[in-house]
Amino acid sequence: MKQQVFNPYLPLDEYVPDAEPHIFGDRVYIYGSHDRFNGHDFCVLDHITYSAPIDDLSDWRYEGVIFKRSDDPHNGKKGRSPLYAPDAIQGPDGKYYLYYFAAYHNEIGVAVCDTPCGQFKPIGYVHHADGTHLGRKKGDGFAFDPGVYVEGNDVYLYTGFGPVHYPLTMGKQSKEGATCCKLDKDMMTIIGEPKIICKVKRNSKGTEWEGHEFFEASSMRKIGNKYYFIYSSFLGHELCYAISDKPDGEFHFGGTIISIGDIGLGNHKDPKTASNFTGNTHGSILTIGDKHYIFYHRQTNRDCFSRQACAEEIKIEKDGSIKQVEVTSCGLNGGPLKAEGSYPAYIACNLTSPKGNCFMSPFKCFGKPYFTQSKDEKPVPYIANVYNGVKAGWKYFDFKNEKVDFSITLKGKVGGYFKVFIDEKEVGKVEVKPSKELATFKTEIKVEKGKHALFLEYVGKGKCELHTIAFN
Repeated sequence: MKQQVFNPYLPLDEYVPDAEPHIFGDRVYIYGSHDRFNGHDFCVLDHITYSAPIDDLSDWRYEGVIFKRSDDPHNGKKGRSPLYAPDAIQGPDGKYYLYYFAAYHNEIGVAVCDTPCGQFKPIGYVHHADGTHLGRKKGDGFAFDPGVYVEGNDVYLYTGFGPVHYPLTMGKQSKEGATCCKLDKDMMTIIGEPKIICKVKRNSKGTEWEGHEFFEASSMRKIGNKYYFIYSSFLGHELCYAISDKPDGEFHFGGTIISIGDIGLGNHKDPKTASNFTGNTHGSILTIGDKHYIFYHRQTNRDCFSRQACAEEIKIEKDGSIKQVEVTSCGLNGGPLKAEGSYPAYIACNLTSPKGNCFMSPFKCFGKPYFTQSKDEKPVPYIANVYNGVKAGWKYFDFKNEKVDFSITLKGKVGGYFKVFIDEKEVGKVEVKPSKELATFKTEIKVEKGKHALFLEYVGKGKCELHTIAFN
């Protein structure tokens, strides 16, 4: 790495959830949805992409808009329908294909480009041999969240949506499970009939899928000689995986790769006891050499409509299994961040309320702490609504010195102090006073050298915005 990188790994005022990472040439490209800060709905902006060199995942470059909402032929000049989670592949013909879903039309559009980040042009919609669009034929599930995989001249499309009831689908839920379709040379026509590859809530009782049923976010990767189907479960906050010997074969449930609230790790049992406020997440696996990463997104701004891209390194065991990893602040950094200099408090990987956390919605999270940004021309990110008992955590830092001058910068009507924890041990406190402008408060802490988590817990009156933490 030429520089440090932390979560979220894109600019802190960028909101690109549902990220599908792909390597084209010597760069990694991210294809995802595009949320607006403080938006009113999911995915209301045009599709964009970022890329980074495969040997430097700290150096992300904005590649611009690759597909506008109004580019979809059925979406009209005003492009009112949001564009949900896309995926992109390089086809057998060498061209690049973008598969997208316009929310209000229940169909998967296909666009093509000569480069991985140019202007994609629509060429049609995924359809059955008789011309009926996928999702509109009797027996089809909801054609949602396309994931695409290419092997040689074979192209596979994965899709589905598995709620028990959801009005958006107009009765078109995927009642049996996620589906796999093989596509013809035109990249749009389905060969044969879609195959069910995993189960949903309706048919999972007593099976290996029970408790982690497919909900959405289909994605396929091949690692070694095994095929990994990555998806978001019915629980919403986790990405799970299933394994098969064939891209359209019989898949078996593998486990949870990551939960954005660390649910399933330690004492985090459910959204109330989670390490963060939870919500949906979506992503996939990136493999570079012998390194593997899971890309996912976190929730911000006290709702589900401002989601940000994050990633963690994972390990594929010799038997092909993947152990659940925790969310961290250091993500793609290849190790802990340096306990030197200043960091935005906003990169905290844990944020908890004294009365417990919840699954994100504007009403459930009212009055709770949250990640947000200022509305300036150059937005400033911070943690808002920090009050008595609120706790934030950063994992991990590498401490080189046993005595550290530690400081925090904040503003607000506060009167009290922040407890400072290294891992689970309280090592000091930072006295704070009310300030209408950003003010910095300091203390000295003692730390054993090495890799540690840092936590702050506010004790006192009033509330504040937490902007930065610093090691001097």
